[in-house]
Amino acid sequence: MSRKRDLLLELLRAYYGHRWSIRRTDGLWIATARDRDADHAPTLIQPDVTRFLAELDDPPPRAARAYRSLLDTDLFSRRSHDLADGVHLFTDRRPDEEPPGL
Repeated sequence: MSRKRDLLLELLRAYYGHRWSIRRTDGLWIATARDRDADHAPTLIQPDVTRFLAELDDPPPRAARAYRSLLDTDLFSRRSHDLADGVHLFTDRRPDEEPPGL
């Protein structure tokens, strides 16, 4: 079974390929930034090709800093207790405290 060529997809890959990895499904256009440190959104997903093209040229801002894990946020770091190398306990209490009610 042969697949039909997607000329628009080929054209977008040729034009934006240096900046975006582009693919599509039956209902969505998807682009992933090739620069992981970019200051814009790392992934674009749009059902409408016109809006997708607009975002390829002017992507929305990034929602978080590049390479920043949610585990680095204050909320998690205050609740994280290192038990061993690579082993962490996330709790509101310190591991050496007794549980309430004992």
